[in-house]
Amino acid sequence: MINYIWFFLIFISIVVSVLNGNINVINESIIKDAEEAVKFAISLIGIMSIWMGLINIAEKSGLIKSFSKILTPITSFLFPEVPKNHPAMSAIVMNMVTNMFGAGNSATAIGIKAMEEMNTLNKNKKRSTNAMCMFLVINMSSIQIVPLTILKIRADAGSVNPTEIIGTSLVATTVSTIVGIIAVKILQGKGD
Repeated sequence: MINYIWFFLIFISIVVSVLNGNINVINESIIKDAEEAVKFAISLIGIMSIWMGLINIAEKSGLIKSFSKILTPITSFLFPEVPKNHPAMSAIVMNMVTNMFGAGNSATAIGIKAMEEMNTLNKNKKRSTNAMCMFLVINMSSIQIVPLTILKIRADAGSVNPTEIIGTSLVATTVSTIVGIIAVKILQGKGD
């Protein structure tokens, strides 16, 4: 569906540009925006590499298992369908920790692994489990203690104080995560 929306927006913008005689604006925009997209993607490689390396070290050193034990009461409440020692649980914890420190781009690969592991517990592969829905909501809303990617974008844009958003970001993401968890808990089982 989103592909149709993007196609429609691009098509309409081209038609409006042609009707207004500004077709050269499209070419300039494509060239400029493509260049900026490549620069932005390259600038994020550093943050993603550091986080993926740190997460690998944390996993191999047993730090993730320690976090899992600390978070067991929370994860047991949020994901009652997932057994404590199942590989999905460590992937869920890794994803949550990575998201909390604002490395959402790095958390994507871990989130996919968590979903694949949860899908091994799924009896009906055509339908998401309650745990998968809960994980998706938590992953999308995710409490941000230190929003690294946003801080980097603000610093690159020349912000005088890129860290001034940390407090408001923490409050906003905490509220969105709590509301998401409550909504999923209310809706669990209603579609059976």
